[in-house]
Amino acid sequence: MVLDKDTAKKTAELLLQINAIKLNPKNPFSWASGWKSPIYCDNRITLSFPPIRNFLRENMAKQIEMEYGKPDVIAGVATGAIGIGMLVAEYLGLPFIYVRPEPKKHGRGNQIEGFLDNGQNVVVVEDLISTGKSSLNAVKALKESGANVKGMMAIFSYGFDVAEENFEKDRVKLNTLSNYDFLLEQAIDTHYISDTELETLKDWRLSPSTWNQ
Repeated sequence: MVLDKDTAKKTAELLLQINAIKLNPKNPFSWASGWKSPIYCDNRITLSFPPIRNFLRENMAKQIEMEYGKPDVIAGVATGAIGIGMLVAEYLGLPFIYVRPEPKKHGRGNQIEGFLDNGQNVVVVEDLISTGKSSLNAVKALKESGANVKGMMAIFSYGFDVAEENFEKDRVKLNTLSNYDFLLEQAIDTHYISDTELETLKDWRLSPSTWNQ
């Protein structure tokens, strides 16, 4: 869920401005999953632009406090959300940890890096939500370690039905600064895409796994 429409539009504007989100309906991208997509999102590039990362940091922190209250710990999902998660934790004056996709196969075998005490309230920070699988895997690891996961805050979501279903099934509350609908609205308002490209982008979101086959 997006909490503030003005912030959502501004976030979409900034991500498009620095090409963190690229729209290319005529020459689709290939995702690691094998999906063909007219959009590619890499929010890690925001870390290279101080004014933009500060905007994201401050607005994520404010929305976390507003929606979940101030937690004991901020957890970033590796690797994409380590940077922004740490910035949010710093802004809030909170400890930071991060969660790997799976336990290390050497050393102490940690999946969660950093200090986490049993029963602490945790908000998880993500950079991007697609199907939600990797994000919810991190939540599962935190819960198994004794954390009380209050919810998740992400920069951007594609808004796939499968993601909403996954979060509802696992009873995890998700909020995002912006999403696909606000992105398309901003892209049309600024003439970043044409009306024809808009229809292509809408069609893809309806069935991303079979689009362009």
